[in-house]
Amino acid sequence: MPTIGVNKEDFFVALGQRFTTDEFQALCFDYGIELDEDTENDPSRPADEKPELKIEVPANRSDLLCFEGLARSLNIFQTADVRPFIAGAILRGVKFTQASYDSFIGLQDKLHQNLARQRTLVAIGTHDLDTLQGPFSYEAREPQNIRFAPLNQTKEMDDKHLSRYLHIIRDAPKYPVIYDSKGVVCSLPPIINGDHSKITLATTNVFIELTATDRTKLEIICNSMVTMFAQYCAEPFTVEPVLIKEADGTTRVTPNLAPVRLEVSVEYINRCCGLELSAESICQLLERMAYTSRPLGSQIEVFIPPTRPDVLHACDIMEDVAVAYGFNKLPRILSNRSATVGKPLPVNKLADIVRLECAMSGWLEVMPLILCSHDENFAWLNRRDDGTTAVKLANPKTVEYQVVRTSLLPGLLKTVRDNKSMRLPLKIFETSDIVLKDDSLERRARNERRWAAAYCGKSSGFEVVHGLLDRILLMLRVEDYFIQEISDSTFFPGRAAGVYLGKRGEESQRIGEIGVLHPEVLEKFELKYPVSVLELNLEVFL
Repeated sequence: MPTIGVNKEDFFVALGQRFTTDEFQALCFDYGIELDEDTENDPSRPADEKPELKIEVPANRSDLLCFEGLARSLNIFQTADVRPFIAGAILRGVKFTQASYDSFIGLQDKLHQNLARQRTLVAIGTHDLDTLQGPFSYEAREPQNIRFAPLNQTKEMDDKHLSRYLHIIRDAPKYPVIYDSKGVVCSLPPIINGDHSKITLATTNVFIELTATDRTKLEIICNSMVTMFAQYCAEPFTVEPVLIKEADGTTRVTPNLAPVRLEVSVEYINRCCGLELSAESICQLLERMAYTSRPLGSQIEVFIPPTRPDVLHACDIMEDVAVAYGFNKLPRILSNRSATVGKPLPVNKLADIVRLECAMSGWLEVMPLILCSHDENFAWLNRRDDGTTAVKLANPKTVEYQVVRTSLLPGLLKTVRDNKSMRLPLKIFETSDIVLKDDSLERRARNERRWAAAYCGKSSGFEVVHGLLDRILLMLRVEDYFIQEISDSTFFPGRAAGVYLGKRGEESQRIGEIGVLHPEVLEKFELKYPVSVLELNLEVFL
């Protein structure tokens, strides 16, 4: 992800306040970015250099790639209301039993813990409507000006003596609070309700209010609460809506229990399930799953009830058709209509064959990182970067991760370097991808599966590496191949060869290299003993 450097003093001026490092780190975390470094505390910073904040931002947020955009976005984020969204509903004539009451409270707790993310996204308040007087007001007030008796308490308290959810809004300049028309505190969301309006088994009219930082989650949780328990109302499955008047004068009604309309192809459902059902038969199955639907030619019009926020796509409808039909009754056949068997990609199957044969030959597999430094990929291998092969990171976090490797050798050699305490000879291999630039593709780069091995011992071990090459190509049933001396600055002069497919003297294809590394390469990677390596492109065998 890109890292943006901004002048610390100027940035805090733009934000209108100063932050400690921890405070600013918390702000960045809340917004989905990351404070990578505060150079004010860096002892290596020159005295005449002003402190900087280095901030890591998502790659898809081009609006955060400059000082102005970053400051503007954080200012908007900070000055937004603490919990800007609210909804409400009323259940009248409810007749609670102990079991239904416990279930009602239990659902509220489970929604808080899961969908509401411990009340950070949505907070639910339930009240005995008969103890309150509407209309209700949703306000933001300074904490010291809010005093009330919290749930199950008889004494008035301030914010310092409230529940474990206080941390959600503790640092906000103002706290959200809901009042009735007589100034009674209904709740201090997302922390706690007032004791004045708590519900009991004797409650018959339930007022439900919800506040949120996420509108979608607000609507889902509001609908869940009222649809699950409207059956206990005097008139079953009847919900009394609440009119919300926004600060800008606009109005809306909650909850919105209108079903969502979706069209699904009959052919799609039959193809995925391996069936040949008519549109009418599918509608009958959907009725079993609580949908309202009707045929529309080759399509089916489906109305998704407010109890099913999980249904987002035609595949969800198809799954419910399969459930209604019976998974155990679905035909168990392999056909062009139903993809039911998975298998590895050919390149992965090939790589697994190579891994297995190397392991059985006594070689150890290693898995280095795909990123490396520019020097490790080029200069340390005595190779020149012509700018046409390596994919480079625009804003690398450290010098160790500057480019995507174009060879498996740097990773193998670093592994040998970091395992000097191991008994020699050390025989390791890797079968993995490199990345090369390719302007013919939309993404401007491509992966290439390669296989590489390295032998480090008191002798060069060239014949050992050559033997491994012969073994692998034998198991791949490659008959026509040969090696031929090449000039490559990575290898010791006269100790390097290209690996070719085809017959010598005829048209052939070079697929890799094998040889003894040049002493300069060994010195760069801090290796004291000779090393022989090979590297092949495996994709030519597909």
